[in-house]
Amino acid sequence: MSKTGILFVCMGNICRSPTAEGVFRAAATRAGLIDRLRIDSAGTLDYHIGAPPDQRATLAARKRGYDIATLRARQIETADFARFDHIYAMDQTNLQVLADMRPADYRGHLGLFLDLAPELGVREVPDPYLGGPETFEQALDLIEHASVVLARRIAAEHR
Repeated sequence: MSKTGILFVCMGNICRSPTAEGVFRAAATRAGLIDRLRIDSAGTLDYHIGAPPDQRATLAARKRGYDIATLRARQIETADFARFDHIYAMDQTNLQVLADMRPADYRGHLGLFLDLAPELGVREVPDPYLGGPETFEQALDLIEHASVVLARRIAAEHR
């Protein structure tokens, strides 16, 4: 059985998308899906390639029981469209970059992560990079909620 690929994308792959990768891995594990999924994250820019997540993101995640410290930033590449069935951008700007690079034959889902959870009343995970600790907590709140929704949807697809 082939694995379903899930990719989370933000600008630099050091705050929002590695947080989403780590949180969704935990949600997928709790849902019994982890062995059926290939989960990763990437950035649209090359500023931080090879770098660990921002220390503030790592600390906020650790406080909630998620370990993202071992993740390393990478830049999205065209080949990712062949590897991932679902590609979720954290905001409109990065979604547009992804839409511009999407191959014409890509048949997977490309969209905003928070569109999975319209009840949140926001469509973008705000970039916490220039903010304080509370902005990382806010991003985590949104990411946790959408991750649970995504895990439920994928579990329903795999029934």
